[in-house]
Amino acid sequence: MSLFVIVRHGQSQWNAENRFTGATNTPLTDLGRHEALEAGALLRAKQPPNFAIGFTSVLQRAIDTMAIILDQIGQPDLPVERNEALNERMYGDLQGMNKHEAEERFGADQVFRWRRGYADRPPHGESLADTRARVIPYFNQSILPHLQTGQPVLVVAHGNSLRALLMDLEHINPEDIEKVELATGIPRQYDYDPATGNFHLLPG
Repeated sequence: MSLFVIVRHGQSQWNAENRFTGATNTPLTDLGRHEALEAGALLRAKQPPNFAIGFTSVLQRAIDTMAIILDQIGQPDLPVERNEALNERMYGDLQGMNKHEAEERFGADQVFRWRRGYADRPPHGESLADTRARVIPYFNQSILPHLQTGQPVLVVAHGNSLRALLMDLEHINPEDIEKVELATGIPRQYDYDPATGNFHLLPG
């Protein structure tokens, strides 16, 4: 079995302000940094990991969360690969807009579909389906080979890029993924079985 851990970055400034963040670079809040510290502490306490490699997006909130976690678990020099494929979904015209303001402008039902639906694409932005179309090939080409050779892997990314990945890891269909929410700074751990290709979610 290979250990595979995914973590959504800690709270960002625009998360705190209830804004659509998407591909915009916004820093972690004090709470976000604390969440990253807690994520590292949880990993260290439950099953002290010895990761072989880490992966993040190219957005600073994920990069900083990764660095804090690695410092907490005693692996500050772990090789980390950054790639845009793991970026948060691009929210297009909604980026920077307060979510309540968006509901007043476009209607709560439409905003819900843009936020949670699988195929609904905000103006000039990406749907979750679009996000999945870049996340899964990158995962298969760059991340999975490490797991197939028994190497433990840590990924720190974003709510929607990780939701896209969960669809394949946990065999979640487009209708059910709408109900899945990933909290910031909470590690989600799997055992990967190279013999079967299956991921087994470990107890929280």
